[in-house]
Amino acid sequence: MTRTLTAPAKRLTTPALKTLALGGAVAAAAFMAAATPRAMAQTAEPSMGAMHMMQPAPSLNLSAYGEVKTAPDMATITFGVQTEAPTAQAAMRDNAAQMTRVVAALRRAGIAERDIQTSGLNLSAQYDYQQNEPPKLRGYQAVNRVTVVINDLTKVGTTADAVVAAGVNQIDGISFGLKDPTAAENQARQLAVRNLQAKAQLYAQALNVPLSGIRNLTEGGGYAPQPPMPMFARAQMASADSATPVSAGELTVRIDITGVYDIGR
Repeated sequence: MTRTLTAPAKRLTTPALKTLALGGAVAAAAFMAAATPRAMAQTAEPSMGAMHMMQPAPSLNLSAYGEVKTAPDMATITFGVQTEAPTAQAAMRDNAAQMTRVVAALRRAGIAERDIQTSGLNLSAQYDYQQNEPPKLRGYQAVNRVTVVINDLTKVGTTADAVVAAGVNQIDGISFGLKDPTAAENQARQLAVRNLQAKAQLYAQALNVPLSGIRNLTEGGGYAPQPPMPMFARAQMASADSATPVSAGELTVRIDITGVYDIGR
């Protein structure tokens, strides 16, 4: 009879496991300690190429403008009719009748319907105030305003006289403008770019650096209609051969630009 002897399996005790774990931790710590200084050195000391790429390219930030003076070819006037009556209905009725005559006068003067626009309509109570007494209602005031575009500047004075004769008792102002400012704006743009380029070359020469070219160009400003100028209705109608004198003068169309130029390349 044959007997087989089997040796019992050897088991690692807890102290042995602790010894292995401690040894692995020590080895990992040693590896990290050896690798950390190199990683820190790489982070703290970027390459010369990276430092060069981080620096912004030298540039010139400049602004310039171009102006063009031109004669206007249109005018805008705001006319008003103001009426007062004891009641609100009467004030509005009288005002409507008066403004109807004004619009008819404008059409007879050659103003197209599309160039006549109501720009204000108001109705308000009017009071008399006396010391130590409550306000006393005097009546109502109605005001109707129309803004008119006149495309023939030779008719501005005669048109103003015609509407005053028809019932206008307020003229709020007159402004002159251009029907199409495109040509004047483009001319001003060319002047602005020319001035900007000359300024960039001047700075580059003064700094003794080459002017590489423009990186960015921004436009601002542009044509803006002339603000209204005071023009008061006369108390009496002028004679037929003496129209209200109106001088159109000149308009200034301005374009502002800003440019960024690369230099030193």
